[in-house]
Amino acid sequence: MMNSIELTNTYVTPTYNRIPVVFEKAEGYYIYDQDGKKYLDFTAGIGVNSLGYHHPDWVEATQKQLSQLQHISNLYYTEPSAQVAEKLCLHTGMQHVLFVNSGAESNEIAIKVARKYGHEQSPDKHKILTLSNSFHGRTVTTLSATGQDAFHKYFDPFTEGFDFIKTNNIDDLHQKVDQHVCAIMIEIVQGEGGVVPLESDFIQEIADVCKQKDILLIIDEVQTGIGRTGKLFAYEYYGLQPDIVTSAKGLGNGLPIGAAILGEKVKDVLEPGDHGSTFGGNPVVTAGANVVLETLTPAFLEKVHENSLYLIEKLEALDEVEEVTGLGLMVGITFKQATAKEVLSKAKEEGVLFLTAKDKLRLLPPLIIDKAAIDEAVNCLDKVLKKEEAEVLK
Repeated sequence: MMNSIELTNTYVTPTYNRIPVVFEKAEGYYIYDQDGKKYLDFTAGIGVNSLGYHHPDWVEATQKQLSQLQHISNLYYTEPSAQVAEKLCLHTGMQHVLFVNSGAESNEIAIKVARKYGHEQSPDKHKILTLSNSFHGRTVTTLSATGQDAFHKYFDPFTEGFDFIKTNNIDDLHQKVDQHVCAIMIEIVQGEGGVVPLESDFIQEIADVCKQKDILLIIDEVQTGIGRTGKLFAYEYYGLQPDIVTSAKGLGNGLPIGAAILGEKVKDVLEPGDHGSTFGGNPVVTAGANVVLETLTPAFLEKVHENSLYLIEKLEALDEVEEVTGLGLMVGITFKQATAKEVLSKAKEEGVLFLTAKDKLRLLPPLIIDKAAIDEAVNCLDKVLKKEEAEVLK
């Protein structure tokens, strides 16, 4: 009889380079494999498990909802989805929310809203500008919006109507903006692009251009949002008021959800029939999302901010660390000699799970992480890096 790894390799399409470990259970920020080995998780399911594993309030809310009504479709109303929409709008000052199932779908909604808004002004106002090194999803259209050549292989022809501004280049911004542009879409921190924060002056210039020329400002907060940076949304650091914010990942704490949050200018752009999502705003998922949003109080977010500063300080003190980038608990690390893949593999052997993004080690721990767990992860990195250094010296 085949084990889980053999079954997966036999029957599941190999679109992931999976690490050969089968996980079975978890608690807090620790996860256990089938052999009972314990791992400290600094991945949070790629930034998804915001409250960690088995958070009691979240489990209680989702189990209660599951026992009452697991699904009904958007042809009817449910209380949990209405409550999540209210919380998101009241916090952001936005007006409407459209629920879907993922970050890519949230960005698809933003693109559709922007295109329709532009067409209502002029048939030729359809272009959306994004940034070089950006990442907005893996559907054909969100790949079209992604400013990385590595993702633009094999799947053409792509959706038309996108162009790319050189990241942090204000001159290129002004050159690319013309009468055809209906929106500019940015990530405050380019996550899949290597955990690279945008420069403040560049962000402000984009916001100013959008305001002056009636261009929609779309902020992709799929990875940076829901407390990841120490604010509910990263754009709050810059005093912005976007027209559209996209969210996913941490909002569901492990269950699939996406949300496109629409501002005053575009709240009524979409009409019945313009979009649909069978599972969007599912009552079980939104029951859990309500707990996430209720947990992310100002005091909780301040603790995230404090712990992120502590983490960065500890990482920068390691001799073999070349550079630390990111914002909040969204961190990228480059090393003087070791590669990110080498460090990830050896850290896993030591019982700590990390991610990579381009040539960097990427850290996306659950937001409930504390200083003791941070010390554990950093000590593991120090141990791995010293071993790497010793092997090089041989």
